[in-house]
Amino acid sequence: MATSDTAPETEAVVEEYVLGVRIVATDAGERYRFEAPEHTEIVFDSPEDARRYADVYFDVNGFVEEGTGERGVPPEVVQAGKDTLATYLVTLPWADVNWVASFYGATPTEIERYLSWVRDRATEIRTQIADREVE
Repeated sequence: MATSDTAPETEAVVEEYVLGVRIVATDAGERYRFEAPEHTEIVFDSPEDARRYADVYFDVNGFVEEGTGERGVPPEVVQAGKDTLATYLVTLPWADVNWVASFYGATPTEIERYLSWVRDRATEIRTQIADREVE
């Protein structure tokens, strides 16, 4: 039962991207919520996983996460290619770079390279959108 002694949840914007997409620190910075218009709430334990998730989101031009637990990985992510899928998998709470490397039969260095490719593409997409908004 909540009482008046309960401290309010603190939130702070960690990253703000174009098109209303952002990452918000919650619970005094212990959790990180990804926010996008018409996107289901999803929370991560680390800001880096939240940033990677945002990179995947921009890399595939958005996707629907709702119901993923019942249907698996969003089709847009699967269709985007090996590097995008690897980045998405790294953001899941039960996976990390080593697990994804094992899944792909690759090395952690290869998976890190995939992550950087997705980050670079997402950064380029966000820059192009921001440039169009300025014009």
